[in-house]
Amino acid sequence: MNEPRKIYKTFQSKPALEGAGVRLKRAFAHNEVKLLDPFLLLDDFHSDNPDDYIAGFPTHPHRGIETVTYMLHGQMNHKDSLGNSGIIQGGDIQWMTAGSGIIHSEMPIQTNGLLWGFQLWVNLPAKHKMMPPRYQDITNDQIPHIKLDSGTEIRLLAGTINGIVGPVKNIIADPEYLDISVPPNSSHEHIIKENYTVFAYVIEGSGFFDLEKSKNYSKEQLIVFDKGNSVNIITTSKKVRFLLVSGKPINEPIVWYGPIVMNTKKEIEYAFKEYRNGTFLK
Repeated sequence: MNEPRKIYKTFQSKPALEGAGVRLKRAFAHNEVKLLDPFLLLDDFHSDNPDDYIAGFPTHPHRGIETVTYMLHGQMNHKDSLGNSGIIQGGDIQWMTAGSGIIHSEMPIQTNGLLWGFQLWVNLPAKHKMMPPRYQDITNDQIPHIKLDSGTEIRLLAGTINGIVGPVKNIIADPEYLDISVPPNSSHEHIIKENYTVFAYVIEGSGFFDLEKSKNYSKEQLIVFDKGNSVNIITTSKKVRFLLVSGKPINEPIVWYGPIVMNTKKEIEYAFKEYRNGTFLK
């Protein structure tokens, strides 16, 4: 029997400045991590003004986490210390496991037009923080597009729906990452593993995210769900499009400084010492 999840807490994304001067909206970060374990951060970069994004994210290190870039519009050029490079464009997702350490850059290719995407940071448990770096680069045409009888449409980036498996696989957090559109005057129920952390981030339209219809949520709002094994979305005269993300909590100490997330202050200090003396990459 399904136990519908109630809404535990909500947040409005806030303006932030990242990289070399990219203006974006931050849905959650440091202050919310206890609620969202294993997820650390969600940024929404969305602008048709090149002054907001053209500076990009020049070379910087990561260790102890995974960074997930999902593009809706525009193009980003990715390069790293392992010699990898490529273009992430509309509809693509890149799941990068930084593990023991990687140095990379993400720079817009375009000089005008709409750039819109999301970056999610996922924590790694202590025993995997120093795993070898790896990538899963998934293009738009590799992502299943599921249309239900109700009219709800789902882009299945990670996870399993009706026996269909998303292209991002073998991730330690056992995540689901879904891009869901529910049409007007409709509803959708999605089953979630009972003890997993779940959040939704509204990107278009508006809708209710609980059976009580406690509040109609609209774009750039984040909904964190309480315990249970299903989430329920109800629409009225507008459709709603949102990201629905879930994963298995780690329940370990977090020490976080900039682009590096470890379990102790000593590990953080050692990571930056290695970065300074050129031994960061393993």
